[in-house]
Amino acid sequence: MTRFTVIVAATLQNGIGQNGKLAWHIRKDMNYFAQATTKAPEGMLNAVVMGRNTWESIPETFRPLKNRMNIVISRNSAYELMTEETPSTNTPPHLSNSIKDTLERLADGQYEGKTIHRSFIIGGASLYYDTLKLPVEGPSFVDRVLITRVLSPDFPDCDVFLPDFERLAEAQGKPFTRAAHKELEEWVGFEVPEGVQEDEKGTRYEFQMWVR
Repeated sequence: MTRFTVIVAATLQNGIGQNGKLAWHIRKDMNYFAQATTKAPEGMLNAVVMGRNTWESIPETFRPLKNRMNIVISRNSAYELMTEETPSTNTPPHLSNSIKDTLERLADGQYEGKTIHRSFIIGGASLYYDTLKLPVEGPSFVDRVLITRVLSPDFPDCDVFLPDFERLAEAQGKPFTRAAHKELEEWVGFEVPEGVQEDEKGTRYEFQMWVR
């Protein structure tokens, strides 16, 4: 049984990217992502699941994301995750051909001698959609969304969008509700800035957690 957590930064119109990259660079959000997806009890490790495009959007010197089990979903079974330029790592990434295959990998609950603590979906749009559509009556589905809501500017040139997770959940009969900020901090296990934040470029955003 796997409970997935979607983690994403999105505008009010659910824009999440432009030309294969983020349309913004919010340093505190990047740090938040790293902490949230890495923090785990001693002897345990989190998994981060992503599509091939998301994998390729990560600078090669930073992949695989360290201290996490990296699972990359691609229909191309010959796709090579590691190259000669890829830094050596004690957490080699896994190539998966489907969500079903990913669930089978996670079902074992172990990776490199450690127990898998939490499983995060980190993009892109099609993977967000496919996992959010997993039936809630089944053994595995998305039960939590960590969203950094980008409030302004609008970033109207976004060409990739997060599915409307609230509407999808309502259609499934098990809607999401926004958790209190204290619950967010308790779940991630560290202090998170509360309320609307603003970075040095004037981008306004807020850290939110939605659960069902």
